[in-house]
Amino acid sequence: MEDLNSGAKRLHKLMLTGRKTCALSGVNDVLSFDVNEILLETEQGMLMIKGAELHVSRLSLDKGEVDIDGRIDSFTYSEGAGYGAKGESLFARLFK
Repeated sequence: MEDLNSGAKRLHKLMLTGRKTCALSGVNDVLSFDVNEILLETEQGMLMIKGAELHVSRLSLDKGEVDIDGRIDSFTYSEGAGYGAKGESLFARLFK
């Protein structure tokens, strides 16, 4: 089966419904997650989602899609370009 998206950037889209459900596209990787925080690598940079009782209800990295349930409190983007260029870890860059 041929991947039509190989080499091409995916459209990054975030849809939030009632601060309880979130559907994302343009997701390249899930770097970490727990019930209070999810860290994603997206086409628009790193995305940290904070809240409570967070749950990844659907994950399709082939399509670049993630669905999240729980109480969503915040979204924080961080530039993904140049990651590792200065020898800093991802978490050191996010928490400056």
